[in-house]
Amino acid sequence: MSFSKETKEELCSARVFTDEQSAALAYGMVLFSKNFSPSAVTLTTESRACAMKYSETLSSLTGAIVELRTKLTRRGGENSIYTLSVPDKNDCARIFDRFGHQSSQPSLRINRANIDGEDCMPYFLRGVFLVCGSVTDPEKDYHLEFSVPHRNLASDLEKIISEIEETDAEPRTVLRKGSYVVYIKGSDKIQDMLTYIGAQMSALNIIQQKIMKSVRNRVNRRINSETANSNKTAAASAKQLLAIELIEEKRGLCSLPDDLREIAQLRLDNPEFNLRELGEALSVPISRSGVNHRLQRIMSIAEELNGK
Repeated sequence: MSFSKETKEELCSARVFTDEQSAALAYGMVLFSKNFSPSAVTLTTESRACAMKYSETLSSLTGAIVELRTKLTRRGGENSIYTLSVPDKNDCARIFDRFGHQSSQPSLRINRANIDGEDCMPYFLRGVFLVCGSVTDPEKDYHLEFSVPHRNLASDLEKIISEIEETDAEPRTVLRKGSYVVYIKGSDKIQDMLTYIGAQMSALNIIQQKIMKSVRNRVNRRINSETANSNKTAAASAKQLLAIELIEEKRGLCSLPDDLREIAQLRLDNPEFNLRELGEALSVPISRSGVNHRLQRIMSIAEELNGK
């Protein structure tokens, strides 16, 4: 099941406490559904939980009969499309009027009188999300959007979301394939929005995914750093070994001062050692910078010999 469907199931099971909140939820669902007019009230959704919530809420609020049709989209019934409609035209007109809309309106707009009650806004937006919203799996990206068929509705929705102090969502709108998409980016803003409309578990899932990504990124950075350091150590060791072998071939290691001879022999015996490990393995341990100084002296001697 997708993260969006899980979120919608959570929202459908979330409690509604008052009649005003229930009406706000129903208003969000009918206003942003497939059709909402005096002659047609229709919803199409792939979420069974959303379909049941729409039917239950609308019937309870208005007394209208809501018909349900189901269409399988894949063999074996893996996915279904649920179409809900109010067959009685008189019921459609009554529902349209119930929410303060008139057939003379040039286009659908949000009637704020339906959401001015105490704590009604979260339930209205919950209804909107259920019928036209989606949220990306936080393992992949942080993106929440509402796909709206009408420009004025999208504009009203963007304005309402931008006014919510609890989310600081900063919504934007783009035109995509004939629909106006109101979207929110950013993990913090999305988890705040989901919490606001009642999907606390989905918001918690985003927080958990953020923590996991952060841990993975830290581990990867450490591995990459250690790999880079190992490669750097190997390259330096190879150059040092060539220098020591050149000295041994042309003069013999016995020609070196005691301190350089000891570090040269140690490098020959332990090509995988880093500077710290070489310093600790000396008869009288020295620091990394001390080891580096001795090896640089060996490299200079080799360069002189190679130039002769």
